Amino acid sequence: MASRSGTVAALDVGTSKICCFIARLEEDGRPRVTGIGHQVSRGVRSGAIVDMEQAEAVILSAVHAAEEMAGETIHEVIVNLSGGYPASQTVGVEVQIAGHEIGDGDLRRVLEQGGMLDAHGERRLIHSIPIRYSIDGSSGIRDPRGMFGERLGVDMHVVTAQAGAVRNLTSCIARCHLEIGALVVSPYAAGLASLVDDERDLGVTVIDMGGGATTISVFFDGNVVYTDIVPVGGAHVTNDIARGLSTPLAHAERLKTLYGNCMLSPSDEREMITVPLVGEEDAVEGNTIARSMLVGIIQPRLEETFELVRQRLEQSGFDKIAGRRVVLTGGASQLAGLRELASAVLDKQVRMGRPIRIAGLAEATGGPAFATAAGLLVYAQQAYHRLPRTEGRHQTQQGEAAGFIGRLGNWLRVNF
Repeated sequence: MASRSGTVAALDVGTSKICCFIARLEEDGRPRVTGIGHQVSRGVRSGAIVDMEQAEAVILSAVHAAEEMAGETIHEVIVNLSGGYPASQTVGVEVQIAGHEIGDGDLRRVLEQGGMLDAHGERRLIHSIPIRYSIDGSSGIRDPRGMFGERLGVDMHVVTAQAGAVRNLTSCIARCHLEIGALVVSPYAAGLASLVDDERDLGVTVIDMGGGATTISVFFDGNVVYTDIVPVGGAHVTNDIARGLSTPLAHAERLKTLYGNCMLSPSDEREMITVPLVGEEDAVEGNTIARSMLVGIIQPRLEETFELVRQRLEQSGFDKIAGRRVVLTGGASQLAGLRELASAVLDKQVRMGRPIRIAGLAEATGGPAFATAAGLLVYAQQAYHRLPRTEGRHQTQQGEAAGFIGRLGNWLRVNF
């Protein structure tokens, strides 16, 4: 019997690293990673492309490494989006159904109506995700197929981003001779990879802490209902250390990784660290400081980050819906003591998130730093196995791209 599996590829374009995952969809629908490539990021700042040539070179290197490991060539990728200040809102759409039984065609019609909602001015529509349906004004319906009514409505979570940032990203991917199957905002992808079903149903906040930005998503009743971004990330902590201790950025990153902590301990006053000074060639010229001084630089910046996250959640009105559960992901979330600090500032229960829905990941690539890349593969899995799903429309320079779900389904039907 022919195997109903196909190759999918994910590309995580971040401020600190660019990562490519290639996977096969197995018979049970679960993605199994067969190729991985990741490089230190260049030409990306706060998730947005700032140097096209540098970003292109790094993307090509990461993709080539993944292709070499997987033993195959890819032509299409699912890409994350963390730049362009993604913002979300909930909108309602309604269509007339004339009292007949609701079928797949009616669902497609109302979802396409929501997918046609265009962003205003300089913003581009990224996602239009159905949250809940209604029939004749009666809401809270998860699946209206088989029911009867006069009017079918849907509340949709609409995510938009700055058109310039989206165009720069799509242009950079095109220069690498790759097509974009779908754009997925980073915190949505991170949640798909790291959340268990009960968290997605009961309410949870995903905080994806990257190098250039911290992105937020709220899941409730099985769907993502809110996304936002705080333009502060792990690179800002590194810059604070470099400025505060007058040390090169490379040494600041090393100090943060080896000795950094978000919470003071009694031994920090006694433990001494040697800090190389910027511009000094002789290591003897370095400063010796107490570890508590390093912690005193790191802690305020991360406290500020979580305060901003709390403010965004409160202002959005989704703080109560999200409940008391928080999942931290992203490379910057691995700093010692961060979980305790987040719990204290947000007054919520916090756990560390890592990819749990992907097979074939080694320990080195199975941590929080790779949650977004893994989530892009989960997105591909859901796009094929869940119908209907309107994970939106994005435009390339050649015009409006065809929906990823349709292309993946057609590809599987043709090949198998």
